[in-house]
Amino acid sequence: MAMNHLSLLRPLLCQSLLRHVRSPLVATSRVSEPLLHPNSTFYPAACMRLYATKKAKAKAKGQSAKVNINSALVEDIISLDEVKGDMTAVLNALKEDFTRNLSIRSSPGALDHIVVTTQDGKFPLNQLGQVSMKSPLLMMVNMSSFPEATAAATRALRESSMNLNPEVDGTIIKVPVPKVTREHRENLTKLAKQFSNKAKDSLRKVRSNAVTQVKKTKEGHSEDTIRLVEKQIQQMADNIAVDIDKQLAAKTKELLG
Repeated sequence: MAMNHLSLLRPLLCQSLLRHVRSPLVATSRVSEPLLHPNSTFYPAACMRLYATKKAKAKAKGQSAKVNINSALVEDIISLDEVKGDMTAVLNALKEDFTRNLSIRSSPGALDHIVVTTQDGKFPLNQLGQVSMKSPLLMMVNMSSFPEATAAATRALRESSMNLNPEVDGTIIKVPVPKVTREHRENLTKLAKQFSNKAKDSLRKVRSNAVTQVKKTKEGHSEDTIRLVEKQIQQMADNIAVDIDKQLAAKTKELLG
């Protein structure tokens, strides 16, 4: 019987306590329960503390506010448009490397990117010879226009990343199309990873040069302004790094089939 009275008094005690102690961390809720008690109001039997959990604090700490500076307002510090252009150029260069060096499809255009080093300089293969498909398993490079570059072109083909084994027949270079094995696909994915790492190194260099330029021109500007510009540059670099990872993931999926 005593326990029943104590149970009935507990909500009133809690309510009384809240009248004397007003703290933002303590709250009680008043919930109407018509289905259970049509003529009364239900109070929870205990007070509820609203503390931020460690997980919520960590999440809030990791979510930094996005910066979006008007580039025209900081032109005297640095040209953010030029920095963005340099970073985008890094991403575009990676896409070109993927297209030129990591193709598993056979076509005359697959050899266009190969650069031949001669005594007169460096030239794309398709400027020195005529590339054609003799059959689905054989490509041919006619070097009759520049026969003196035949040896250099053969060497460039052999040293390319395409696993080629060219054969010379006069001024004709025969290039058997390599069979696309699982091992070859895996080697190409490793090469793709190397290209992406190289792109990230170039991206870090662009970011570092931009931050250095900002620090050199900080005179006459508040520390908050300089800090925001540096944060904007870092944010731009982070976005391009995400795009590099996406390019790598897509290329890896393509190569592995």
